[in-house]
Amino acid sequence: MQNDRPGSADEVRPDLRVGLKWIGDLRFETGPVGVGVPAKIIDGHTKVAASPPQVLLEALIACVSVDVVLILQKMRMPASSVECDVTAERTPEIPRRITKVHLHFRIAGEGIVEERAMRAIELSVTKHCTVRDTLDPEMPVTWSLDLNASARAPGA
Repeated sequence: MQNDRPGSADEVRPDLRVGLKWIGDLRFETGPVGVGVPAKIIDGHTKVAASPPQVLLEALIACVSVDVVLILQKMRMPASSVECDVTAERTPEIPRRITKVHLHFRIAGEGIVEERAMRAIELSVTKHCTVRDTLDPEMPVTWSLDLNASARAPGA
């Protein structure tokens, strides 16, 4: 990328900090620095944990879903459960960039109106999600919704 270069951490305001430790093979422990949050395993072979691109997609759906939950609450239509599956397309050549993403939501909750739930997803993807806004803006992200279908209540 055009601005990638050697530099110093002093050049970056430390709004977010994450650390990584190699634990063998292509496996790494990673997580927030200095806050006591358990580490997450990332596996370059996808044998025992998610790969780095899968973790990127996990970050995307988590970020979008946080906003969807909050927006539905503000709309006075709180969800009893939210699930999301991601399908992503990649280029065949290295670096195997993700070129298209589809988010399929399953949301359950009393009184949730489908059009408003779709609007909550749209607002999250197009305005509120930090992760989406950090990704290539030319990469298409689409979404769909099954309302009150196949979603499980928390703890079920």
